[in-house]
Amino acid sequence: MKIQFLGAAREVTGSKHLITTDSGKTILLDCGMYQGKGMETDEANRELGFDPKDIHYLLLSHAHIDHSGLIPYIYSRGFRGKIYCTAATRDLCQLMLQDTAFIQEQDVRWYNKKMDRQHKPKIKPLFDTNHAQQVMKLFRPVEYDTPYRIDEQIQVQFTNSGHMLGSAVISLEIKENDEVKRIAYTGDVGRLHSHILCTPQAFPQCDYLICESTYGNRLHEDELVSEEQLLGVVEDTCMYKKGKLLIPSFSVGRTQEIVYVLNELYNDGRLERVPVYVDSPLSANATEIFRRYADTLNEQVRDTMRFDPDPFGFNTLRYITDLNDSKALNKSKQPCIVISASGMLEAGRIKHHVSNHIDDPSTTILIVGYCTPTSLGARIQDPTLRYVSIFGFDHRIRAQVTKIEGFSGHGDYQEMISYFTSCQDIKQIRKTFIVHGESSAQEAMKDHLYEAGFRNIMIPEKGEKVEL
Repeated sequence: MKIQFLGAAREVTGSKHLITTDSGKTILLDCGMYQGKGMETDEANRELGFDPKDIHYLLLSHAHIDHSGLIPYIYSRGFRGKIYCTAATRDLCQLMLQDTAFIQEQDVRWYNKKMDRQHKPKIKPLFDTNHAQQVMKLFRPVEYDTPYRIDEQIQVQFTNSGHMLGSAVISLEIKENDEVKRIAYTGDVGRLHSHILCTPQAFPQCDYLICESTYGNRLHEDELVSEEQLLGVVEDTCMYKKGKLLIPSFSVGRTQEIVYVLNELYNDGRLERVPVYVDSPLSANATEIFRRYADTLNEQVRDTMRFDPDPFGFNTLRYITDLNDSKALNKSKQPCIVISASGMLEAGRIKHHVSNHIDDPSTTILIVGYCTPTSLGARIQDPTLRYVSIFGFDHRIRAQVTKIEGFSGHGDYQEMISYFTSCQDIKQIRKTFIVHGESSAQEAMKDHLYEAGFRNIMIPEKGEKVEL
């Protein structure tokens, strides 16, 4: 049996890992899109490293686009295998893949106009909304903590990883030549204490561990500290400076967490009557799915729902879907909070809000999650940067740019190692592969794992094949 690392290898996006058994069965762990460089990622996304028609099974850890975004693309290239994931992941994918297809079509339309003016070749979108719709028929939802045999050689189990709604550690048992090999793929691992999600749950013992390393070199602040920090930023921006607080946020997961914390502050009487706008059709639709699966969220959320039936809504909160209403927010002088996608500022309505307000000293841009180094969200955090180009125009940076680490959906290295050692006998783990992280984070994670007693740790190169 071999595993090949085709994405998120010595980088933090585009997760794809291909297992090929000795009998010829092919299992793809995630099928993520490269993100963070706009159209520059187009070539990387088109070069898969495998023929989609040859894939028998796709096991999907969660719905984030850097893990799921190329599923419609491989469908357009002939993939007709089965896709296994949790029910919540399937429902979120139905929204998110359609949204990604729409963005693809828009980006390519803009790019082709530019190429046409330069008399250069045009390109086609990776996939369209029809592909995103048609591929959903291949999804097969499975329950958490329930071993499921997908064929006579392969058994899979999904365990809640606490990263986002529906996210899972994928545990595989593959039988070859009378030997069973146990592989655990973490996908992305959540926090040990989350505002809305359950703690990552124990997964079955493995022989081979494939783990993420997004925060392999960093530690987070306590969740209570992040709540106080958020309240402080709201008061400073909206009360004292009478400005706008712009929060770039992923539509699925991070937005709901921020809204929940604001809801708690509102219920406690600590949030002044500041208008809050969630300006994203995808966020509005995704929040409905969070409401649908509210019984799978953590005990704190369920306790809140005993007296507050909607933990994702309060009197001063409004979800905006209409584009004209979104444009009106840019013209309004009223102090307010605007939460909008995308989290890395690479696309979406938030990019327009930032372009309209980044030169205003009363504005605060609050980063609440990870941004890849090349993304606009990462670049504006550079304190030495004075000007930034957005939509082809240079803008002077006069807005305050700040960050709160505590809202990250990824566990830090201490949290991940505590999680692994709580449910794994590390002496039984033959090899650990570190993926999904910047080089510095991966090297640090390797050191931390070694200090914790892990041995035979590898950071694979993109495209590298390893015999298991």
